[in-house]
Amino acid sequence: MLFRPLSLAGACAVELERREDPRGFFARTFCQDEFAAHGLATSFVQCNVSWNARRGTLRGMHFQKAPSREGKLVRCTSGAIWDVLLDLRPDSATYLRWEGVELSVENHTALYIPPGFAHGFQTLTDGAEVFYQMTDMYAPALADGVRWDDPAFAIAWPIPEPILSERDASYPLFTP
Repeated sequence: MLFRPLSLAGACAVELERREDPRGFFARTFCQDEFAAHGLATSFVQCNVSWNARRGTLRGMHFQKAPSREGKLVRCTSGAIWDVLLDLRPDSATYLRWEGVELSVENHTALYIPPGFAHGFQTLTDGAEVFYQMTDMYAPALADGVRWDDPAFAIAWPIPEPILSERDASYPLFTP
């Protein structure tokens, strides 16, 4: 695996180191020792899948409040998405900054999203599927979010009129 640090402290793109032959390729997607060597979580307690019928679907910006320590390893297993990480850690040098990365079935890139980040994505294709590995159990009482279009963050979404859930559309503007 190739670990490419992002501009947000603690976040990382995890790219495949392919071993190719005429049949295709083989690549490792997780190794406890390699993740530990890069300061990333090495234990995932839950996995989730998000399937999205239509291009332009936007899910986010979601996070779990303290005391949750929910980090994520996110990969697009079908289609393509624009994946966005937002640093909500007040003590971080990159507090309130965001970064977007295209994840697709073609590029096979995954993102490691540290605890304390909000996360969301917008589908770039119909039928996009996203696979999540979580470092903490989902706790409904700790689930929260910030508005996808909050001017405090000015996230540049690729598709201007997204398909949203009522919940995602109703998050309030951010107040520190």
